[in-house]
Amino acid sequence: MLIKTRGIVLKTKKYSETSIIADVYTEEKGLRTYIISGVRSKKARVSAGLLQIMTVVDIVAYHREKKGMTRLKEIKPHHVFQSIPFNVQKAAVGMFMTEIARKTIRGEEADAELFDFLLGNFVFLDSTAHPFANLHLHFMAKLTEHLGFLPNDNFAEDRPFFDLEEGNFQPVHPLHPHWLNEDLSKKLSLLLQVPKEQCHQIPMSRQGRKSLLHGLLNFYRLHIDNFPAIHSHEILEEVLG
Repeated sequence: MLIKTRGIVLKTKKYSETSIIADVYTEEKGLRTYIISGVRSKKARVSAGLLQIMTVVDIVAYHREKKGMTRLKEIKPHHVFQSIPFNVQKAAVGMFMTEIARKTIRGEEADAELFDFLLGNFVFLDSTAHPFANLHLHFMAKLTEHLGFLPNDNFAEDRPFFDLEEGNFQPVHPLHPHWLNEDLSKKLSLLLQVPKEQCHQIPMSRQGRKSLLHGLLNFYRLHIDNFPAIHSHEILEEVLG
C-alpha cells in the first residue's frame, strides 16, 4: 500500500550506481529505510539536495509491515531551511543532533510527539537569532524523555550531585565514577526546566559545555544498550569554540 507522511532524513548512503538508501524518521511509521532510485543519474527527477541529512520532506512511499526496506514513489520538500545550510556552526549543531537521533531511535512504531520534538528542534535551530551553543545539550537532556530515561529533576542545595547511573540528584557524590559535579549538575537541572527558546540564557563556558556534553554521552551509554560511538561532537566542539 501507499502511505503519505512527513519525514526527516537522518542518514543516506549510495546504493548501486544511481540509487540511494535513506533512513527517514517518519511521522506515520517511525524509522523507515527507503530506496530512492535514479537519484544519482543525469536525468534524475529528485534533487540530491532533498536527501541531505536534516532535510524535512513530504513523501509518498510503498509500505509493507515488517519489511525492512521499501521504495519511495514521491518526495518533495516540506520545510526549506534558510540559515542552516549557510551557517557552519548551525550545521554542526544540526549534524550532531541528527547523529544522536539516528543512533538512539529504534523500531518502526509511530511516535508523533517524538517527530514533533525533532522537527521543532531543527526548525528552531534554523530560525533562531539567539545564541544556540547550549541547544545540543538541551536537545540531549529533553530527548531522554522520549527514549525512556528522563532524569528525575530533584536537584536542591542538599542534593547537588547528579548520579548518572541512577538518573537523579544525590546529597553526596556516588562511590562509582559516573556522576556530575555540583556545577554541571546545576546546569543539567536548569536545562531540564527551561524550554529550548530559553536555553541560551543558561551561562556556560566552553569547557563547561564540553564537560556536560561528555557527561550526557556517558548517561546515554549507561541507559541505552549497545549505544554506538558518537563522532560529530568532535567537530561540534571545534566549531562552537
